[in-house]
Amino acid sequence: MSQAFSFADARDPTLATAVHRRLREDILSGRLPPGQKLKLRDLAESYGAGASPMREALSRLAAEGLAEQIEHRGFRVAAAALGQLHGLIRSRVLAEGAALREAILRGDAAWEEALLLAEHRLNRAARSLDPNRFVSNPDWEACHLRFHQALLSACGAPPLLAFCDRLREEAQRYRALSNTLAYPGRDVAAEHVILARAALNRDADKAVALLAQHYERTGAFIGADMGSGIE
Repeated sequence: MSQAFSFADARDPTLATAVHRRLREDILSGRLPPGQKLKLRDLAESYGAGASPMREALSRLAAEGLAEQIEHRGFRVAAAALGQLHGLIRSRVLAEGAALREAILRGDAAWEEALLLAEHRLNRAARSLDPNRFVSNPDWEACHLRFHQALLSACGAPPLLAFCDRLREEAQRYRALSNTLAYPGRDVAAEHVILARAALNRDADKAVALLAQHYERTGAFIGADMGSGIE
């Protein structure tokens, strides 16, 4: 967890917003896994906030669907629901597929160079900080985000890109689950390489199909585990 706030910070009216942001990041990254109870006393100690800003932050998370209020028993991290996962994947395939087609159609030399650079940096970063088990590497995660953003960046429709970013963020905690389940067997690097090549070759049909497969593989790992009892 991040370093605790001081008691002076606890009187800051913006503390609930800061705590909400940190809790949200911990849920989306998987550090707080689906179904985990969010005990007020433990959270207050870990995040350095009093009961009032902590309750406000948890209420915001519940409104966003990232936390669930348990009647008379506080809060817990929202369950990872298989139906929601399928809906997110379908939405991403439709939205990003449309953006990718437009990017391939409209992309110029600067777009090609940006995509090549993003792919190069992603391939140079270690996916896991530990080769024997998955430990998230913040550098890889940053490069991964920039690669997917570079892929779509030339589509010429900022509202569509903003929608794609929102869906990507909503799917982040599911992808965090998939990383643990799929590592090291899944060759994610190869998936990115062939996706970039198809886009740079201006083969829109192949690129969109590869993007769909990329997301569906993530869903397959998580869905299989959910079918075994994770809900």
